[in-house]
Amino acid sequence: MPNPLRIILSGGGTGGHIFPAVSIAHEIKARYPEADIQFVGAQGRMEMERIPAAGYPIMGIPIAGFQRKALYKNLRLPLQILRSLGLVRQLLQRTKPHAVIGTGGYVSGPTLFMAQRQGIPTLIQEQNGFAGWTNRLVSRQAKAICTAYPNMERVFPPGQTIQTGNPVRPEIAAMAHGTPNSDDRASAKTALGFDPNRKLILILGGSQGARAINQAVEHAQTSWLDAGHQLLWQCGKFYFTDLNERIGSSADRQIAAFIDDMVMTYCAADLVVSRAGAGTLSELCCASAAAILIPSPNVAEDHQTHNALSLHDRDAALHLPENQAHELEGIVMDYLKHPEKMEGLRAGARALAQPRAAQDIVDQLEKHWSWSA
Repeated sequence: MPNPLRIILSGGGTGGHIFPAVSIAHEIKARYPEADIQFVGAQGRMEMERIPAAGYPIMGIPIAGFQRKALYKNLRLPLQILRSLGLVRQLLQRTKPHAVIGTGGYVSGPTLFMAQRQGIPTLIQEQNGFAGWTNRLVSRQAKAICTAYPNMERVFPPGQTIQTGNPVRPEIAAMAHGTPNSDDRASAKTALGFDPNRKLILILGGSQGARAINQAVEHAQTSWLDAGHQLLWQCGKFYFTDLNERIGSSADRQIAAFIDDMVMTYCAADLVVSRAGAGTLSELCCASAAAILIPSPNVAEDHQTHNALSLHDRDAALHLPENQAHELEGIVMDYLKHPEKMEGLRAGARALAQPRAAQDIVDQLEKHWSWSA
């Protein structure tokens, strides 16, 4: 093994790119405690706070994504790319890493490109069922591309493409080793302050919230509660104050901006309504959750729809397009009346769980890092 092991990770813009990178870094540290790990992120983006909070240093570069709705904002993009490439080159020359890992987002493009120019082994981790353009551009020179979904050889070099799954938090990965039963679900409901004998609907709109989901839930929630069900509604920070003031929490309805204990929450939920971010779907599979997925149509290259369809087509979740979110009320009621439908989704999700994703990715890394650096 190189000593000391030096690894650079790059990815950001969203939690879907950041959290897998942190999980990979944690796995490297677990195997090689003396390893020197550094991140490259985009200045002003969330990784500049999240990565240091996870215990790793990060260098910010002035890169930005292509603006499709405001083309004039792209005038500075060539200069930003050149400055970013220069900063990355200096970092690579200074640290001499044994490998560079990219987890997606436009920030990983300059980092992987420059590493490949310098002959440093690179590994890509693609979270989505439809590959982002940055990862597609740099995949030809990558030593390995670790994907979350099957059949990604259609866009990546077949000889370098390995399906590993998406890294998730260790406590959620551990859920894949024991499916919650009815007693576990009742205990978790009690711990969260709900009636253990009534069905619990969990709404996950992401940390920012999802307007379409919140509107559909607001329209439907009275019918759900009148039918004797319960609601744990994670509405996001942008919507919490308004919903809390207008509707508020009650004995059978909890409204929250965030949910901290996701293990307990997944265990308690009978049915989940969620966006279709790659990391969330990997968690839902590890938790053997019965889920209705309403993907955001506003993310780059419509990733979430591809992710949702990957599960829907294998009977591991139900895909509901956002423009049909008004149908959520009846669909939820139907599933809660037919436990066999929820069990079918749970079984499908459980079959797709890949709780060893971080370990498998680092296994691939060990095959390719440069011993001579």
